[in-house]
Amino acid sequence: MATMKAAIYRRYGPPSVVALADMPKPVPGPREVLVRIRASTVSSADWRARSLAMPTGFGAMGRPAFGFFGPRKPVLGTDFAGDIEAIGAGVDKFAVGDAVIGFPSVGFGGHAEHRTMAQDGMLVRKPANLSYAQAASLPFGGMAALAYLRDKGGLKSGEHVAIVGASGCVGSAAIQLAKYFGAHVTAVCSAANAGLALALGADAAIDYASQDFAAARDAYDIVLDAQGGLSFGRVQAALKPGGRLLLLVATLPQMLGAFGADRDGKRQIAGVAAERIDDLRFLAELAQAGHFAPFVDREYDLADAAKAHEYVATGRKRGNVVLRICRT
Repeated sequence: MATMKAAIYRRYGPPSVVALADMPKPVPGPREVLVRIRASTVSSADWRARSLAMPTGFGAMGRPAFGFFGPRKPVLGTDFAGDIEAIGAGVDKFAVGDAVIGFPSVGFGGHAEHRTMAQDGMLVRKPANLSYAQAASLPFGGMAALAYLRDKGGLKSGEHVAIVGASGCVGSAAIQLAKYFGAHVTAVCSAANAGLALALGADAAIDYASQDFAAARDAYDIVLDAQGGLSFGRVQAALKPGGRLLLLVATLPQMLGAFGADRDGKRQIAGVAAERIDDLRFLAELAQAGHFAPFVDREYDLADAAKAHEYVATGRKRGNVVLRICRT
């Protein structure tokens, strides 16, 4: 039986539970493709699945979601970029040699040398102007930012948007997407990351350590909290009438309270972001046209996956952390 290398975990815990191992190489079934993966990211979903660190109120859902007695899916990795190595019977949308981006999301499996994907699944051609590392970084942050800003938030051209956690995976994508949709963007991040936020297109940057962005009055149509921790009460006065607080990482009480609006029509919005193939195609098209370039902070070899997890767990990463997988 052919084998492949993969970064796996067999128990929940710190980054050290992740190790390199040999696993059976998958074979594509009917209407499936086999991708030789060149890059994947270590996302916040990987961190949660490994550590079972869940938002307040959702702690009991960790094991049902990822496995009661141990990880149900030992190979993490919500996204990947690579080349199609083989195709199954009936495949007519892709060919061997095509460079692609895959987004298995919480189906995981990106931290391995190979993965099969249904040709009708979350799989699109890689934009030629993106490296494999950038391409692997496109789905996770881009899909979340798009779903919250455009779909949940109803972002309109000319609106003012504050992005809290603007230097992270979702935040760095949200800056670029908000600018593409015609918004005025204020990035809320550390002073050390202000330069990055401005380079990504933000109109202004606020250092959260020295200035409270929420002290402004009627300043923002949308506040996107990409890191968690904001409350509606704290930002309510900073929102314009009809303003929206978008909670990417919501606690259970926030989820339950994300209904209705105050007398000025201000709302807090939370919930699961939809994952649609049309949105993944849209992001790839934006990247191809030069409107979206996922930011890569650091790259690690697959054998150093535990070190990548360790860095992500610090909470100080900027943009995306990438695993280099197959190089030949």
